[in-house]
Amino acid sequence: MLVFDTPLDSHFINTLEHKLKDSTFARVDADVIDKLINKEELQPSKLAKEEEDKLKLVFEKVIDKNKFTVLFESLSETDQPVIITQLEFMRRMKDMQELGGGMNYFGDMPATYNMVVNSNHPLISKMLNEADAEKQEKLIKQTTDLALLSQNMLKGSDLTNFVKRSLELI
Repeated sequence: MLVFDTPLDSHFINTLEHKLKDSTFARVDADVIDKLINKEELQPSKLAKEEEDKLKLVFEKVIDKNKFTVLFESLSETDQPVIITQLEFMRRMKDMQELGGGMNYFGDMPATYNMVVNSNHPLISKMLNEADAEKQEKLIKQTTDLALLSQNMLKGSDLTNFVKRSLELI
């Protein structure tokens, strides 16, 4: 494991990857751990494609579709139900743009994230089988807010609403 925590590291990593053709570098939070470390065995998904599509529509009602892309991954049941990741390439380009002294070579790139839904988590199955649409949306909103909170992305009125909703659920 290497620690790169200075503004020039994105440029340095790009240089290393250019010189070391068979090597790539990624942040530990760039993707779900099962994709960062290639494993031989694949987890089968507990949800059918139609069920994922149905649930994806409800997730997209709750989130900002311009900022998040909903993806379903078959992860371990013990992994988080929803995980937020950002593509390594996009993160590096934004880092380099910020370091560029105000020069917007890439334009004003919006921050885009992947909202990875763990199709094997019991809570996701519970959401799918919830008959009450309002309760289903509330469960999804609570779960996505927890994922946002874990990435320090839940702020302002969204954070206040999350706390109120959490107290109601207790």
